[in-house]
Amino acid sequence: MTSEITLFVNPTAGSGRGARAAQPAASALRDAGFSVRTVLGEDAGDALRRAREAVAGGTGALIAVGGDGMMSLALQAVAGTATPLGAVAVGTGNDFARALGLPVRDPAAAGRLAAGMLKAGTARAIDLGRVGERWFGSVLASGFDSRVNDRGNRMRLPGRFKYDLAILAELAAFRPIPYRVRLDGGPVTEIEATLIAVGNGTTYGGGMRICAGAEMDDGLLDVTVVGDCSRTTLLKVFPKVYRGTHLDHPKVTVHRVASIEMAAADVTAYADGEPLGALPLTATCVPGAVRVLAP
Repeated sequence: MTSEITLFVNPTAGSGRGARAAQPAASALRDAGFSVRTVLGEDAGDALRRAREAVAGGTGALIAVGGDGMMSLALQAVAGTATPLGAVAVGTGNDFARALGLPVRDPAAAGRLAAGMLKAGTARAIDLGRVGERWFGSVLASGFDSRVNDRGNRMRLPGRFKYDLAILAELAAFRPIPYRVRLDGGPVTEIEATLIAVGNGTTYGGGMRICAGAEMDDGLLDVTVVGDCSRTTLLKVFPKVYRGTHLDHPKVTVHRVASIEMAAADVTAYADGEPLGALPLTATCVPGAVRVLAP
């Protein structure tokens, strides 16, 4: 393994925490004897190109500094390769890092953990979800939750407040969505649902345990289906998602599958908090698709 490590940095993550976090993380790696190279980018496409070049050039690890968006971008560069992925989680949600049990908003500790695992050669293999050429590590959202994301992204307001407003606006307009679903190549089922979330990891939105039972190394995706709730029922069920107790509600079902096909009109899917595209889509689990510097 080469001693050169690549820090893949989003300087704007967490209101500027990304840029500030890179230095203590780099110091921890250098103190452990590694040479550190920093990769930025003029935009997401340029950053991904540079990250892929680092991986192709034989970097010892790609360590993403930022939030879930940066982790998602890093996955596109390392998935299916032998290059391990580390995470210095300093974004808003940090769901991918939390699912792996990594330090959050403690870049020095994250750097030390990554260095220790690199020295010990103990990178851990986990599964990823895949839609076409796009990889995801946490949750793919579709339905009510993705429409909240759509609306929130259009609002020119700071922080999570805009998503609270987006939830209220979507609740006012909400109607159950007709889906066509096929699990593991079986028969097509037509259902009306509030949302369908496909989890490789457990959480999205900064700790909402929508797929609370998901495991990142079992070779399966957890599919959480919230059925045709009324607004009143949805208001009762939705707060339970932070504890994962929504899974006990009779309107909620969970399936563990290797693949799922979904179709619905006027629904945009989000994966790891990033827009993925309109349904229909097919999501598959790829076992052991990436090696991560995580306990």
